[in-house]
Amino acid sequence: MTQKPTVTNQNQKKTVNSIPLKTAQKWAKRWRNKESSYNKYNELSAFLIPSIDLAEVLAEKGSEYVRAYIGVEKIAPTTKGEKPTYVEKLMFVATKLNLETGIYEDMIPLASDNDTNEEIGIYDLSRPCPPYGDPTSPLEQ
Repeated sequence: MTQKPTVTNQNQKKTVNSIPLKTAQKWAKRWRNKESSYNKYNELSAFLIPSIDLAEVLAEKGSEYVRAYIGVEKIAPTTKGEKPTYVEKLMFVATKLNLETGIYEDMIPLASDNDTNEEIGIYDLSRPCPPYGDPTSPLEQ
C-alpha cells in the first residue's frame, strides 16, 4: 500500500497507513492458504514497522490491546509474462475486552463497510525482513 493520509469522514482524524477491511481479509486468507508451504520457500524472520502505525492503532478510542494478523499481498507483474510477486504483511487492529465473553474483540466496523474500500482501523505499512532486516541483530544470529 502506498503511504498517504486518508480521511474516512469529517469527524475522524487523519490516518497514514490504514487499509480497507477487504484488503486485510484478502491478505490474511492468502497467508492462511499458503502458510503450510509458503514458509518452506520464502524466508521471513521479522517485520520493520513504522512507528506511526503503532501510534495510530494505540490511539484508537477504547483500545486495550492490539492484535497483529499475518497476510500476504499479491503484487501483479508489470511486464507481460512475468509472475506475480508476494510480500508478507503484518496488520494491526485495536481490540477491546468483551466483559461477557472474556474475549478481546477486534475493533473493526462490520455492517456495510465490508463491501467498501474504506480504510478503517486496520493498519499496515510493514516491510518484511529480509530484505529490510538488520543482519547484525542478535535476533538474526
